[in-house]
Amino acid sequence: MELQDYLRASIQKVDNALDTLLPKDTTRPATIHKAMRYSIFAGGKRLRPVLALASAEVCGGVSDAALHAASAVECIHTYSLIHDDLPCMDDDDLRRGRPTNHKVFGEGVAVLAGDALLTLAFEILAQAPTTPRYGTATLIGELASASGSQWLIAGQVLDLEGEGKLISKEDLQFIHQSKTAALLTCAIRLGAMSADASPAKLNALTEFGQSLGLAFQVIDDILDVTQTTEKLGKTAGKDVAATKATYPALFGLERAREIASELTRKALGALSLFGDDATTLRALAESLVVREY
Repeated sequence: MELQDYLRASIQKVDNALDTLLPKDTTRPATIHKAMRYSIFAGGKRLRPVLALASAEVCGGVSDAALHAASAVECIHTYSLIHDDLPCMDDDDLRRGRPTNHKVFGEGVAVLAGDALLTLAFEILAQAPTTPRYGTATLIGELASASGSQWLIAGQVLDLEGEGKLISKEDLQFIHQSKTAALLTCAIRLGAMSADASPAKLNALTEFGQSLGLAFQVIDDILDVTQTTEKLGKTAGKDVAATKATYPALFGLERAREIASELTRKALGALSLFGDDATTLRALAESLVVREY
């Protein structure tokens, strides 16, 4: 199957699952459920859930078994974007080509919509099928760790604290590992766990996810200074305006592109264990390096 066909089919599968798992927008109180659905169904790339499904398949499982994990990770990702856009954080008015959640529903409801998606993620994951190696507690612990104060939230804190400061390469890498790579790697690991992946396969996919997640964020940094707001679907140039620590700011555009390519090669190398079975994961990784939004 061609990559674009695979993406369309996988995204549709994830969207159908999310539509089933999220409360309907008529459920009382309707306002919060409309706000949750507004951001969940705002047209995101669904990269993390697609990677979860592909990781299940490369480990010999079926993608349907990974749908709860994929949906849970997407809820976490979307909550983080809602909160990231708030005036007290990055103060952005545009996300995925639409007004941000707080611009439509107000700051109070936006905070609560993010809170609700965060909580719902664990409710969804608690319903995921288990395997001999990986029980419910393991799955819940995996997502809690990736989205907690030592990873996702740690990255956001350090990102805020790094504004206007000259930071080291090591600190910048830790921010990106925490803010972006950790949740992306978690999606991959949860997908693999749905297929009862062996320790060797799980370790290989963990290395793949960590390198790919870093590469993804480096490319994001590059696009912020090379693309338009219309192309990105979010406000371009925000990192420069906020004097954020980014790879282009620290290394320059050309070296940042080289770093993204090096990280992608490292990610692809981690898939050698899977041989031809990893064709889809390789295609996904390669497509991220050349993306324009």
